Amino acid sequence: MINFTTAEEAVKVIKTNDRVHLSSVAVTPHHLINAMMERGKNKEFKNVRIQHIHTEGPAPYADKQFEGTFQVESFFVGANVRKQTQAGYADYIPVFLSETQKLIRQGHLNVNVAMVMVSPPDKHGFVSLGTSVDATLAAVEEADVVIAQVNKFVPRAWGDAMISSRNIDYFVECDEPLVAHNNAPLSDLEIAIGKNVASLVEDGACLQMGIGGIPNAVLAELGNHKNLGVHSEMFSDGLLPLVESGVVNCKEKQIDKGKIVASFLMGSQELYDFVDDNPMVAMMDVAHTNGIHVIRKNKKVTAINSALSIDLTGQVCADSIGTTFYSGVGGQIDFIRGAGHSEGGKPIIAMPSVTGKGISKISPTLMEGAGVVTTRANMHWLVTEQGKVNLYGKTLQERARKIISIAHPDHREALEKAAFDRFGSHYYFVP
Repeated sequence: MINFTTAEEAVKVIKTNDRVHLSSVAVTPHHLINAMMERGKNKEFKNVRIQHIHTEGPAPYADKQFEGTFQVESFFVGANVRKQTQAGYADYIPVFLSETQKLIRQGHLNVNVAMVMVSPPDKHGFVSLGTSVDATLAAVEEADVVIAQVNKFVPRAWGDAMISSRNIDYFVECDEPLVAHNNAPLSDLEIAIGKNVASLVEDGACLQMGIGGIPNAVLAELGNHKNLGVHSEMFSDGLLPLVESGVVNCKEKQIDKGKIVASFLMGSQELYDFVDDNPMVAMMDVAHTNGIHVIRKNKKVTAINSALSIDLTGQVCADSIGTTFYSGVGGQIDFIRGAGHSEGGKPIIAMPSVTGKGISKISPTLMEGAGVVTTRANMHWLVTEQGKVNLYGKTLQERARKIISIAHPDHREALEKAAFDRFGSHYYFVP
């Protein structure tokens, strides 16, 4: 029996010291969050931990005024909790994206209440988690109580997204369009990086990419490729033209053949319409999308990730600027390792050579306190708008020379001097 109620009634199950998991990205359940916030404003509980990967829209529970009432423990520092995390009013759990579900399933982080957003029940009593399965499925399975905001705008996505209404304790009806992001025009810098990355993509490759200008620039250069597949933690609108043209057909994948596999999505309404009731798209548990043992089964896995900075030995910082946390570990290492173990795979870090202020993102050493996400031992391809180099199997001095060769010309002389100071006169000796 499906139990419909109001948001105000449903959130009464939240009590002091509970951990509340929120579904992610475009399906952040704001109607339920707002009802929870009213209870928080009335001081009806304290020390309620709010757990999520990345949410879109307002995150009022992270504000300073609710210190002691709510405590954020995110798996990724998104824009809506970034300032609060940097100020200490919210907190962050460093974890590989593949293991977010493990923290929940193995009881390291017991979930008391899961608040999610789902599609309306079908005639068989099944609902869909829509655009975000990630660790939310684990939370639904393990939570003491599950509250679902039923929203007709949630795409009826297939794969692990389909769950029985028996898994949900309270249903709350509230229809509101999903948060949508439309692509900005590509910059000349992004186009240059996209061309360099695309030159590494082979026909029959299985792609992993994220959201933003660089992934979209790469995808825009793949129109003449053949038989590409997708096994990714996420994808966005840049993929749609390649599916329509038949470039992406997933027919050469070794697992999930014929399926575009992802764990969460973010994009335009066109993207959400594409996913709706589309058997070609499998929205899967993050243990499947990001598990190294799964990723490696496909051949030619081409994993495209970005970074905040890299040093001359190949250490990649992707979650912080010095000691200031900016994003998170995410799935970078999951796919760098997975692609590295894939037959013919190519792990790629792609980034601009300089920041918007002209500061080199390639530095002699990482900033003090910077977090190493991809270690120097994990590094393969590094791509900037200046070119591409393969660091795998290269010595420290060889790496430095290669990395400097694709640094911005304005900074190469200073980087060369730093390399000489570090490695000595032998640095200039090339056999």
